[in-house]
Amino acid sequence: MRLRRRHLLATAGVALGTGLAGCNASQGDGAGEEPSSTATSTPPTADSAVAAEWNAMRARLWDALALGRAGGAETGAAVARETFARFEEASGERGAHEALEEANEGNYAEFEEALGELRTAGLEPGDIERAREETVIADTQLAEAQRRITDDDTADALELQLFGAAVVDAAFLAPADRFEAAETAVRDAVDRFDEAAVSGALDSADPDAREAFADAARATADAAAEGDAGAVRSNAEAAFSAATAGSYALAGSESAASAGHVAALQARGWDAAALASAGGPSTGFAHAATLTAYRARAYDARRLAAAGETDRAAAVASDVFAHFEEARAHEAIESADHGAYEGFEDGLSDLRSAAEAGDFEAVDEAVAAIDSALVAGIDALAGADAPLLEAAFFRARLADARERYRSGETDAAASIATATFDRFERDELGLHEAVESTSEDLYVRFEDEHLGALVDAFENGDDPAVATHEEGARSTLLEFATAAGDAATASAAEAPYVTARGFDAAALDAVGAGDRARSVAQGVFEHFESDAAGFHEALESADESLYESFEERLEAVVAAADGDEDVYPAAVRFDAEAVAAAYAVVESAGGPGASAAADLLEATFARFEEARVHDALEAADRNAYEAFEGALDRYVAAVREGGDVSGAAESFARAAQYAQFALVDGVEELPLDLELAGGEGETGSDHGDDGDADLEGGPNVVEGVPDDADHVVDMTAVAFEPADLTVSRGDTVAWRFAAGEPHSVSASQDGIPAEAEYWASGGFDSEEAARSGWEEGEGAVQSGESFVHTFETAGVHEYVCIPHEAAGMVGTVTVE
Repeated sequence: MRLRRRHLLATAGVALGTGLAGCNASQGDGAGEEPSSTATSTPPTADSAVAAEWNAMRARLWDALALGRAGGAETGAAVARETFARFEEASGERGAHEALEEANEGNYAEFEEALGELRTAGLEPGDIERAREETVIADTQLAEAQRRITDDDTADALELQLFGAAVVDAAFLAPADRFEAAETAVRDAVDRFDEAAVSGALDSADPDAREAFADAARATADAAAEGDAGAVRSNAEAAFSAATAGSYALAGSESAASAGHVAALQARGWDAAALASAGGPSTGFAHAATLTAYRARAYDARRLAAAGETDRAAAVASDVFAHFEEARAHEAIESADHGAYEGFEDGLSDLRSAAEAGDFEAVDEAVAAIDSALVAGIDALAGADAPLLEAAFFRARLADARERYRSGETDAAASIATATFDRFERDELGLHEAVESTSEDLYVRFEDEHLGALVDAFENGDDPAVATHEEGARSTLLEFATAAGDAATASAAEAPYVTARGFDAAALDAVGAGDRARSVAQGVFEHFESDAAGFHEALESADESLYESFEERLEAVVAAADGDEDVYPAAVRFDAEAVAAAYAVVESAGGPGASAAADLLEATFARFEEARVHDALEAADRNAYEAFEGALDRYVAAVREGGDVSGAAESFARAAQYAQFALVDGVEELPLDLELAGGEGETGSDHGDDGDADLEGGPNVVEGVPDDADHVVDMTAVAFEPADLTVSRGDTVAWRFAAGEPHSVSASQDGIPAEAEYWASGGFDSEEAARSGWEEGEGAVQSGESFVHTFETAGVHEYVCIPHEAAGMVGTVTVE
């Protein structure tokens, strides 16, 4: 199985484009300082490196909360989810996961629960107070575990470094005009510091550092209250510098403090990744691209219903609804325009009911309501970039019109073209004005030369004119998108277009037009390969693994059409990759923030060269030192030169963890398999070799994946992929272990059709039995295994992974 980018990022602990980790944009990391130290000569152990890694996770908890306070609850929830995935995939006995479970099962259980609740009960519903409560609970569990496995002095040093990280969150929030959130984050940190035992310990070990930290932290909060971004940054830097200096005075050993310092540099890498995406298009554009694809699918359902394929039309409505419920765009549109959100969901429900009843007039009304709601949602989310998505939608609709014309439905074709003309004339989503202001020539060519003439060509049955003007109108709109958008928005707008065309192939296949389905599918592939609007190159650059899986699933659509198979399931799988592609392209795009990120990393490099941790790491392990410096150097180059930022950030995070263990003479216990420049090759251990030995699968858990499986769902650290699957009655599905801890596949008792028998890994006959069985170690799907089930009852089947339910590991199977 190819590992996708999100798997790799979770493994390495890198959350790109979404993270804050409490480090500022230049100095303030304590590097270059030579504070006096009262550190004893306590021999360091690998436990200190584990505790440092937990500190990096603690920083991520407070980052997620800070993002939520700044109005980025969705992004904060993503950070929490990614942190959960990182924790679940942390490998080996000295990995964050197994080490916490070994240190104290109570801390382990409470941490997992609170981390899940931070996302599901706090950030996702926008309950910031609840989010803070869960952050405190999760943070406390790791803090207690740190004191269990290290001495109090080392735990105090890590605690102080964390307070410094919390203060410099303000230095990240303030430049984005999130001054209120910045002030709140810092005052919260100051209040917690004043009440913490480490405050008194620092007053004894280094009173100057305590005073310097407290004064600089309060000055940071005051600067945020005054809206002075420059003062926020300089004071936050001073606070973090004082905290780092004090941590060396507190630590039980120089090496332990240095390991914590390097863990803070991991956090700096995450900040740089976030900054690198700042100034590019907002994630709202990717949300809006998802909604644009839904618009096209609603019209597919309308066409299927008109052709008498009412069951498939209803299934389309159900599938869109299921996808939307789990989509990143769900919360985004709900927050941006609640009326649009409700209108869309109500319209989907009405569309499904109307299709099932065969009431085409009601279908038409429902599609109109869906379209209206989605136009409002796209406008709210994409803003000034909405015309680019409207152009993609127009292209998809004009292609639909030509398909209807080819099938002899000339009136329907003319009606679609006329409706498109009307939308353009009333400046829906600002497209008319945007085309005209971008280029008078493009405007004339699109409206006068092609679109108006296309209506006449359809009405007159003029085949050559239809071909000329439909192709001309679409190519002109593509020219507009390339001219009006930047590289990210123009290419990301291709995602809803190609997924719409993929579903067109499925619709043609459903109505018996197999030859056209094959032609359309092949045309989509050729369109992508031609690098239209730079989409091919942008996706490959943004995420090579996703690019490969995108191509594979697009090829599967072509293969299904060529092989006279049902194209729809392949189109659904391709759609999942196309949606992910839009986010990847948008989130990897650099703007002015790329320069700031490069400055941050260059400053980090310069300060590291002068820091006491520099010499300590070089002396401790030359390979780790070279790997760390090399990864940081490549990271700077990737950000500065527009290279693979995500890959460089991942390498840097792994190199930082390598350095943490090297500093405490624990490389042999490093819980990573590393292939880093300057490293010694592979090291570490396999995750779960011993700890999972007592778990059992049951009669329906098998080795490998059966050859007769019709569908395969991968179980990653905290997700089913795909999370939503549509199958035919009698199809067999295999859930394959792909990553993380052992999983279960357990149907939700109230979420399956009433007439269906209960199903779950382990062969249980009820959800209660499945949950009880899991507590007894039954029903587990582990490495090399899969759970297999054949579906005989139509309807939607909801299911969960019991141990990872809190992290959002849920799925649906829709049986047609």
